[in-house]
Amino acid sequence: MKNLVIVESPSKSKTIEKYLGNDFEVVSSKGHIRDLATRGKDGLGVDFENEFEPTYKISKDKKDVVKELKAKVKKVDNVYLATDPDREGEAISWHLADELGIDTDLTNRVVFNEITKDAVLSAFEKPRKIDMDLVKSQETRRILDRIIGFKLSKLLQSKIKSKSAGRVQSVALKLIVDREKEIDAFIPEEYWSVLAFFENQEYLIETSAERYKGKKLEIKNAEAAQVVYDAVQGEFTITKLEKKERKKDSKLPFITSTLQQEASTRLGFAAKKTMRVAQKLYEGIQMGSEAEGLITYMRTDSTRLSDSFVSDAKAYILKTHGKEYVGKYREGKKNDNAQDAHEAIRPTSIDRTPESVKQYLTPDEYKLYRFIYYRAVASLMSAAKYDAVSVVFSQNNYDFNGSGSTLKFDGYLKVYDYEKSTDKMLGELDEAKTYKARNIEQNQHFTQPPSRYTEARLIKELEELGIGRPSTYSMILDTIVYRAYATFGAVSETSRTKVFKPTEQGVLTNDSLQSHFSEVINVHYTAEMESELDQIADGDMNNIEALQRFVDKFYPLLAEADEKMEKVEVEKVGEVCPLDGGELVYRFGRYGKFIACANFPECRYNRALEQESRPEPEKTGEQCPECGSDLVKRKSRYGTWFVGCSSFPKCRYIQPNENSKKKTKKKEAEDETSAS
Repeated sequence: MKNLVIVESPSKSKTIEKYLGNDFEVVSSKGHIRDLATRGKDGLGVDFENEFEPTYKISKDKKDVVKELKAKVKKVDNVYLATDPDREGEAISWHLADELGIDTDLTNRVVFNEITKDAVLSAFEKPRKIDMDLVKSQETRRILDRIIGFKLSKLLQSKIKSKSAGRVQSVALKLIVDREKEIDAFIPEEYWSVLAFFENQEYLIETSAERYKGKKLEIKNAEAAQVVYDAVQGEFTITKLEKKERKKDSKLPFITSTLQQEASTRLGFAAKKTMRVAQKLYEGIQMGSEAEGLITYMRTDSTRLSDSFVSDAKAYILKTHGKEYVGKYREGKKNDNAQDAHEAIRPTSIDRTPESVKQYLTPDEYKLYRFIYYRAVASLMSAAKYDAVSVVFSQNNYDFNGSGSTLKFDGYLKVYDYEKSTDKMLGELDEAKTYKARNIEQNQHFTQPPSRYTEARLIKELEELGIGRPSTYSMILDTIVYRAYATFGAVSETSRTKVFKPTEQGVLTNDSLQSHFSEVINVHYTAEMESELDQIADGDMNNIEALQRFVDKFYPLLAEADEKMEKVEVEKVGEVCPLDGGELVYRFGRYGKFIACANFPECRYNRALEQESRPEPEKTGEQCPECGSDLVKRKSRYGTWFVGCSSFPKCRYIQPNENSKKKTKKKEAEDETSAS
C-alpha cells in the first residue's frame, strides 16, 4: 500500500520519511499554497453579501508545487496531512485537502509536537479529522487582516503617503509612539540620597537613609541632604537585625515569547534570528547517520511539560546532581489567551545534553539549544536558598537600611548559569555595640524618563496585553522598521542595547489613525479580537457574527476618515529629477528620510540626504592604551564629543568620560538592562 505524507517544510521531510519506512513518501508544501484572491469588492477576495465567503487562489510561487502534489496524490492509496501543530498548520492542511481533492471527512490529519521517531510513529497510529474550528479561526484572522490592511493602507497612502497599516502592527506602533511622547513630556525631578558606610570585620556595609521618626524619608534637595548629613555624625546603634532563609524558584520552561525575550537579553539574538535557529533545532539536526529534532515545537503559549519528560528529567537530575536537587513540577498560571495545544519548548530527549551534540551544531544552534535544555531542566529543580540579613543603623531618629545575602544552596543555579548569584557579606553584627560610619556621602540624582522599548520589552508588552501571537511578533516588529515608522538602533554611541524610536512618518501615521480609528486601533479592542479568535477556535463563537460585528464598526469609521482626514502634500525638494525632469520630493524608507522622484515607480531615481558634515577628529596628544595609536577627539552622530582611537574600526577603544569613570561595572550593566 502506497502512502503520501505532506508536511510544510522540505528540511524535515527526509527525516520523517526515514522513520516511516518504504511504504511512505514524504513531500513538502513549502508553507501555504493559497491565499485570498484580490478579486471582488475592493479587491479583498471576500464576498460580503454571502456570509464573507472567501475566494482563494494558488500563490504564484506554488503553482508548480501544487501541480506536482496533484500528480502524486493520484498515484497513492492514502494521503496524510502532517503540517505544523497550530492554527496556521491546520489551515494549510485544509487548503491542501480542498485544492488536491482530498475528502476533509477522512481521519488523515497527523499532529506531532516533536520530530523524533517515537513521536512521529505514535502520531500516525492516531490520525484525526481536520479541525474545522481551528481552520475557521485562522480564516477569520486572515479576512480581518485583509480588510484592515487593504482598506487602511489605501487610505493612508492617499492621505499621508504612509505605506501600510495592520491590525496588530498599528497597535505596536502606537505603543512605540506613546512611549516617545511620555519621554518628550517628562520633566526630571531632583532628589538626593545619603549613604553611610560601616566597617565590620573585613566587610564594608553600605546603607542608605530611608526613614525619619518611623516615616519614609524624602530628600528633595541639597539643603535637606545636608540636614540629614549634619544630624548623623555621631555613633549609630543597630535598631533592627533580621536573619532569615530566602528561596528563589527557577523560572518556568520557555514559551515562544519568553524564548524571544530571554534570547535577546541573554544571548543578544534578535527575535527573528531566535525563531530561525529554533526552527532548525525543531526540524532536525543530522547527527552521524541519524537526523532528529532536538526541541519540541517552538510556537507555543503553554508552559506544560509531558509526564514522560518530567519523569525522565527528574531521574536525570537525581542521578547527576542528587536527591536534594530534584524539585516539583510547576505548570504555571494559564493565560486567558494561551493555546494549550502542545507543550512548552523543551529538549526532545533529556539524554541529549548540549555537550554531547555540540559537534553537530553551529555556534548559534548550540547557544540556543543549551539555553532551552537547561531552562527546561532547571524548571524541575529545587529552589536556590540564601541566608538573607537585613539591618537598620539608627541615629537621631534617622534609620539607615542595609542588607546582604549569602548563597546557602545553589539548587537550580547548579545548571542554569544564565542567572548570576553574588554574595554580599555583612559579617557578624553585635546589636549591643555602637558603630561609627567610616564615611557618609550625599549624592544628587534626577528621576529618569521611561526607557524606549527594546525588542524584548516590546514583545513582553504585547504578550501581557494579549495582542497578536508570539509566532508573529518578530515579523510585526520587522515590518514597523521596514515601513520606516520606527528606527531600531543603539541607545548611544557606546551602547549595545537597541531600542525602537518612532520616525516623523511613524508619529504622523499613528496620530492619523488615532484621530479617526481609535475605536479599533487600540489595546483593548485588539486584545478582544484575539479573544474572539480563540473562542472561534474552541467552537464557542460563530465566525460570521464576529466578522459582521467588526465590519459594522469599521466601515463607518472608514467612510468618515475618507471625508475628514487631512491630506498631507508631499514635501518638495525644489529640484528637478536628472532622469525625467519630474519634481524631486522627500520620502521615508527603512533607513530614514531620502530624496526621490515624484514619478515613482515609473522613475526610480533616488539619493540620500546630504548629511551634516562632522568636524575632523582632533589629536589629543595621548596614545591609545590598547594599540598605541593616537587618541583623537570626535563628534558622534548623536552630537556628543568623545575620545577614541584613531585606528577605528581596527581598534574600538573609547576613553571613559568623567561621569562614566565614576560608574562601576555593575551600574553599567544595570543601565543596559533597564532599557529592556
